[in-house]
Amino acid sequence: MTSLPSILGGLDPTSDRAVFRQIADQLREAIDRGRFKEGEKLPSEAELVEHYGVSRMTVRNSFSILQGEGLVHAEHGKGVFVRPRPPVRRLASDRFARRHREQGKSAFIVEADAAGGHPTVDSLEVKEEKASQDISTRLGSVRRVLARRRRYLLDGRPVEFAASYLPLDIARGTQIAEPNPGPGGIYARLEELGHQLDHFEEEIRARMPSPSEVKTLQLAAGVPVIHLIRTAFDTSGRAVEVCDTVMAADAYVLSYQLPAT
Repeated sequence: MTSLPSILGGLDPTSDRAVFRQIADQLREAIDRGRFKEGEKLPSEAELVEHYGVSRMTVRNSFSILQGEGLVHAEHGKGVFVRPRPPVRRLASDRFARRHREQGKSAFIVEADAAGGHPTVDSLEVKEEKASQDISTRLGSVRRVLARRRRYLLDGRPVEFAASYLPLDIARGTQIAEPNPGPGGIYARLEELGHQLDHFEEEIRARMPSPSEVKTLQLAAGVPVIHLIRTAFDTSGRAVEVCDTVMAADAYVLSYQLPAT
């Protein structure tokens, strides 16, 4: 490792900014400038104590700030490491292209292929249930739906979980109701059933996760989630699916192409 004085500066005793925040600022800047790479271990508490002439508690408070920002994560007995940048780029204009379904690929497989990772799905649950008020409204006042819940992993790491809701008159008794809907996923099956997809509407917001979401996605402290609700419409204008997805914000970059006119 390059010597700390060449990477990190000294403290400003005249500053009214707390010492632990000054240290966090310098570490953050070093990460942003690439002086500490993704997955690289930061200097130890002992090294930073010696460099800055501060207490261990001061250094720990600095690390806590960076952990709260989602920039680093601590591994017990090993140290504090720079968190990897988002590995998955979700290109909104391409991910639901029909050519992918015709090739037998779901949207997540397309994204995983582009990221060079190995996709898997677990925690799969398929059942009929009463629609919530929001889902019912989005699907045109249906009372019951087929719900498909699953968690997506990339190279063994949970990155999102999703629940799809489909009207029973479309999905009941079809391959969509099976644990494995087949090549191309449920959108390919919808089109085989005569519901050719026309467009999608998405609502996206960022928020902090609930305790259950932290557990399901194995989120580090300070990492937010991206909450996306997508409605799929067929060429007749009917809403044929609502997908409620929660994604680890440190796993994704959302990429959009917008027309100029």
